[in-house]
Amino acid sequence: MPREGDYGPKRRRLEAPSSPDSLAAWMRRYLQALAVGGFGNDLLRARRQALTVFLEWASERDLQRPGEVTRPILERYQRHLFYLRKADGQPLTLMRQWLLLDHLRQWFRWLVRQNHLPMNPASDLDLPKVPRTVLPEPLEAHEVEAVLAQPDVEDVQGLRDRAILELLYSTGLRRAEAMRLTVYDLEPLRGIVRVHQGKGRKDRVVPIGERALAWVQRYLDEARPALVVDAQEWTLFLNRFGRPFQGNGLGALVRRYLKAAGITKRGACHLFRHAMATQMLEHGADVRYIQAMLGHENLDTTQVYTHVSIAKLQAVHAATHPGAKLGRRIQADGNEET
Repeated sequence: MPREGDYGPKRRRLEAPSSPDSLAAWMRRYLQALAVGGFGNDLLRARRQALTVFLEWASERDLQRPGEVTRPILERYQRHLFYLRKADGQPLTLMRQWLLLDHLRQWFRWLVRQNHLPMNPASDLDLPKVPRTVLPEPLEAHEVEAVLAQPDVEDVQGLRDRAILELLYSTGLRRAEAMRLTVYDLEPLRGIVRVHQGKGRKDRVVPIGERALAWVQRYLDEARPALVVDAQEWTLFLNRFGRPFQGNGLGALVRRYLKAAGITKRGACHLFRHAMATQMLEHGADVRYIQAMLGHENLDTTQVYTHVSIAKLQAVHAATHPGAKLGRRIQADGNEET
């Protein structure tokens, strides 16, 4: 049995539950309920992984049923996560610890709503304090243009790639949202793109600029017909096999063009999302319009981009604050002296 500070045990497959009241049986019911409720595959996968980590830990301590889990036991589990080390010897990040515990808390909350438990043992658990999210350094406008110039637009795949990059920069779509677009989601006459089932399974409509629209239209006219294999495939962007992009395929594509342009900043598709939001803010867009573009439910999530725009604020400060420059002084009569 591992102690605090030990490396985590090797992952093993959980045995099939021998009792309908076992932790594993209730986990499966919970995940099924989430799937029936319309929750996305990404959330289901993350929740299954988080609960499996807990169930393996509980199994080693002979905890078999949800009713056997108490707050002191969960506090022991929280300490276990704090001392746990990954294969490379590094601890779990505070965010990872927070997520593992939060998924567990949501599960116990559901068990209470199902009247299987009288109370949630995780309800008052003090989760780790996670540092405020720090966005990667955004692309400057000239860096974006350098990346956009990389694809060979005389080539079918290069033309597709230019259309992808232009769309990401113009609309700020997430990678998964761009991958799921169909040819019917683009409305050229109205200059909009319809995003179906974005993060949080919410739909939204975003504008697309004239330049991006022109490149996407050229891709539809000249490149997509050469890529498509199945006439019934309506996904907008297709890989070289005529199929929709999968996994991190789109991210790897974007990363290649960033590298070709000499950009070493962290990220790929999200860099264009950050660039769009930051540059619109710097040019006077209201943060609530950016919120709508990005599909953020909470304005606080969008306002993190205002911190990225500190360079613009510094420039305004230097130009307007009377004490910002070493050579600038204000005389007693209020006139400026240099």
